[in-house]
Amino acid sequence: MQENKMGTWPVGRLLLSISLPIALSMLIQALYNIVDSIFVSMINETAFTAVSIAFPFQHLINAIAIGSGVGMNSLLSRSLGEKKFDKASRVGQTGFFLVLVQSLIFLILGYFLSPVFFAFQTDDPQILTYGVRYLRIVTMVSIGLLSQIYTERLLQSTGRAFYSMACQMTGAVLNMVLDPILIFGLGPFPAMGITGAAVATVFSQIVGSLLGLYFNLTKNKELDILKKGFRPQWDIIRGIFQVGVPTSIMLIANSVAIFLMNIILVTFSSTAVAAYGIFFKLNSIIFMPVFGMNNGLVPIIAYNYGARNKDRIHATIKLAMKLAFAFMLLGCLVVQLFPQELLSLFSPSDALRAIGQPMLRIIALSFPVAAISIVSSAVFQALGHGNLSLTSALIRQMVVLVPVAYFLSLKGQVQLIWWSHVVAEGVAIILSLYFLKKVDQKEIQPLC
Repeated sequence: MQENKMGTWPVGRLLLSISLPIALSMLIQALYNIVDSIFVSMINETAFTAVSIAFPFQHLINAIAIGSGVGMNSLLSRSLGEKKFDKASRVGQTGFFLVLVQSLIFLILGYFLSPVFFAFQTDDPQILTYGVRYLRIVTMVSIGLLSQIYTERLLQSTGRAFYSMACQMTGAVLNMVLDPILIFGLGPFPAMGITGAAVATVFSQIVGSLLGLYFNLTKNKELDILKKGFRPQWDIIRGIFQVGVPTSIMLIANSVAIFLMNIILVTFSSTAVAAYGIFFKLNSIIFMPVFGMNNGLVPIIAYNYGARNKDRIHATIKLAMKLAFAFMLLGCLVVQLFPQELLSLFSPSDALRAIGQPMLRIIALSFPVAAISIVSSAVFQALGHGNLSLTSALIRQMVVLVPVAYFLSLKGQVQLIWWSHVVAEGVAIILSLYFLKKVDQKEIQPLC
């Protein structure tokens, strides 16, 4: 079989060719999240608060899907680099088996836990009604999200990022079109309110996943995901989980941290929770170019590690670090200069503006520092050391961010809480650089 471009193309061209389509599609996806929130905020601030409270549970589903996808991506790309093509196809089949199992689990959890999840955070009856209605739909029909991420990761693992971009952009654009139609009842459709936002989301994800499946069957010639004789193999599942579970736990820790931060903030006001929700919507836009690049980084490093090409690994990491820092510095400057304009997208009240503007400016100071930690995490995942990403994330979220936020909240000023993000990112970059140096010495330098 012809050598994959991940082992032959110039590093700069390769990273951009894989990462740019992914980053663009993720930006469109983030834009959809912004547009979705804008439409929900037009219902009323209570509806937006309900969606903000639901975010950690939704993020949990993303965490499981992305973790499994990263684990599959890493193992599959390393198998291709080692020229183990049959194993690569079995990895792809195992990934789909995991999607089916996870979808069933979230269907059950979504139905029974949604009321409990909201009741634990609020006693406002309207928020409870909105929230449970929305959360049950997006969790019980999570098979669209899980399978869409699965099919996109298969395409990314072989360097076919353009088709991955097409899947994600199709789902995101369809969602943006359906949101106003289903929320407000345009044409023959009845006004469904917040239920319409949830239905638009899951329907669009299913369409995106079906397109991804089509591309994998027709364009991804290095993999045969319909290969006969499939049965779950523990060695492959273990290989996926070795990277995937730490990655999922790392992302789940982020969900738990947001959940705990919401509990801290709600003691001040529900408006503070809504403001924090706006931060995460805007944060998705700013961070997506770097996350997109990371998705391209993992298969490149994993492939060249399998091919034992040390120089290409080093060159890729250095370039990624520079690009990530530049992106995040630009994002920081935009937030510092235009906080009011960014907040205005969400029809904010005066109280929301008063909390939101200093919040955005303070947290944005941590963006350039976070860039290095994000790239380091991708390197650890590509080399099968998801535990290092997990350790760094757990310390950042649970040991630093939440405790510092709680301590600052005792001062009685909500604006002090935002500085916990700056402190947490400072600790994270120290850990990330230390781990990266150790991995380089033990795993990369000994390669031929």
